[in-house]
Amino acid sequence: MATPNGLARIETHGTTKKHENGVCHDDSATPVRAQTIDELHSLQRKRSAPTTPIKDGAGSAFAAALSEEERHRQQLQSISASLASLTRETGPKVVKGDPARKGEAAAKGAPATPQKHHQHHHPAAPTIAVSDSSLKFTHVLYNLSPAELYEQAIKYEKGSFITSTGALATLSGAKTGRSPRDKRVVKDEAAAQELWWGKGSPNIEMDEHTFLTNRERAVDYLNSLDKVFVNDQFLNWDPENRIKVRIISARAYHSLFMHNMCIRPTDEELESFGTPDFTIYNAGQFPCNRYTHYMTSSTSVDINLARREMVILGTQYAGEMKKGLFGVMHYLMPKRGILSLHSGCNMGKDGDVALFFGLSGTGKTTLSTDHNRLLIGDDEHCWSDNGVSNIEGGCYAKCIDLSQEKEPDIWNAIKFGTVLENVVFDEHTREVDYTDKSVTENTRAAYPIEFIPNAKIPCVGPHPKNVILLACDAYGVLPPVSKLNLAQTMYHFISGYTAIVAGTEDGIKEPTATFSACFGAAFIMLHPTKYAAMLAEKMQNYGATGWLVNTGWSGGRYGVGKRIRLPYTRKIIDAIHSGELLDAKYKKTEVFGLEIPNEINGVPSEILDPINTWTDKAAYKETLLRLAGLFKKNFEVFASYKIGNDSSLTDEILAAGPNF
Repeated sequence: MATPNGLARIETHGTTKKHENGVCHDDSATPVRAQTIDELHSLQRKRSAPTTPIKDGAGSAFAAALSEEERHRQQLQSISASLASLTRETGPKVVKGDPARKGEAAAKGAPATPQKHHQHHHPAAPTIAVSDSSLKFTHVLYNLSPAELYEQAIKYEKGSFITSTGALATLSGAKTGRSPRDKRVVKDEAAAQELWWGKGSPNIEMDEHTFLTNRERAVDYLNSLDKVFVNDQFLNWDPENRIKVRIISARAYHSLFMHNMCIRPTDEELESFGTPDFTIYNAGQFPCNRYTHYMTSSTSVDINLARREMVILGTQYAGEMKKGLFGVMHYLMPKRGILSLHSGCNMGKDGDVALFFGLSGTGKTTLSTDHNRLLIGDDEHCWSDNGVSNIEGGCYAKCIDLSQEKEPDIWNAIKFGTVLENVVFDEHTREVDYTDKSVTENTRAAYPIEFIPNAKIPCVGPHPKNVILLACDAYGVLPPVSKLNLAQTMYHFISGYTAIVAGTEDGIKEPTATFSACFGAAFIMLHPTKYAAMLAEKMQNYGATGWLVNTGWSGGRYGVGKRIRLPYTRKIIDAIHSGELLDAKYKKTEVFGLEIPNEINGVPSEILDPINTWTDKAAYKETLLRLAGLFKKNFEVFASYKIGNDSSLTDEILAAGPNF
């Protein structure tokens, strides 16, 4: 089938699957089926950084004590160690800088490579024959600026273009979303005890030997290249608990993506960066061996928590790096007593912080983006004894059907420095058509958080006052707002409920319940009950209140009732922020036992209790019991979990669920 402009239209395997094996995958996407890379590139075109420093004096005196040459040598040593293969024991000689520029310098009579760049120590002689790659030079392009990365992408990566607003448009290849079925975690002795395994868990096991096989394949591929990109950056804006990460990749697009998504160090912080806490080897252009044990395709995304390493093979989708690191933080932070959260976060002028949880389509982005409040972050956070902190240094926004009227902040953030993934643009004007799904529905923009006008820099805040759980209930039986006790907050946090509307061939549309533990089951590492227990403890210690807000239907299920008006939902959120709802009078609903307010300023009182809005009361009760049954069925996988030898916490959480 051809498009109106004569280009072949790409085929897909139908719609994106949002829910597989009980786990919600918010950015999984069907691989494109272009027959050639040129066909994929043809779909892309239609015819017609500022830094974010963290004040941390540690290391500054150390940095000053080192000579420039010694700092340079230590940096190269550290990168060389990262690029050394385990069995080969050595990697190639590492030198900084673009080989093309060095070639230009040599042609003009300048020395190609200063001799001091070669002065670094190699490990002892290997016991196994050394690969040819150890005899060559790999040029390291280290923490390049966005402008330099633009140049690299446009010069050397087909499919890279500058759009009319200055963003870098690029393609992720055949994979346009994450590959959750190809994600693996090494199940060593410690991981077997600590991590969540089995039904409902996103963690699929692999052994150490297979990880090292894939690691060597990735490292050898990177070592075979003339140049690699290295980003040394931070995760977590809390300076006491930040993590040093190193990302080694083959594409300028990936380097710019991570430059935007992680926290950007100052030059002084880079000088004393030292050994990273976690390293990503992104060899996504190169496939894994499908016949290797535990592999199910040519794609493999592997995490080894003991080695603090991640290997990517067979996918160039940049979101694998972002979400892989988020999974790692879900493991590392709880070990420090810090709760990692898949949430939005904003702060009022009086310092009141709110957390927003919600699956796709619940309004999390819309409701957490409030021009009267400061944005701490849109997706990943930590809650420690110091307060809340954003894990990331940027935002990764969906772009499908993006408009300036509906989402002006995201629209205006798409400028020079922003990465646009898999969008379609006019070949002549370079104007992006955000409605075009020719490559994928999962089009994305990655930009530094400073591009949002009301972002709070640094991205930290005091302890939250409110924890808001969002659900788009297409069954129409949940109240617009409910105040939750701690046990109910844990129950609904673990459930992670929303209801999407699935279409059928004859046009009849029925709601489909979706559950994602902790509102991010695809990324958590530990059992959901552990995160829920930590959340309840934090809320109790710091006086936070839990709320369940339904942004879905009222007066009947989808097709019968109507969606709750956004102005009413905004009034509800405002009443939560102001503290108005803490002083309201409440009554309890049947089945779910939810506390609902009698009145809220600016919201019709009759809609606050959903039974009032249903004409057919019998149908309401039938639908309510149906949804309660879905909740119970979903919770069966969590019902037998014990923390230690005690099941009292699980029993308390279960009692907070629906009773009928």
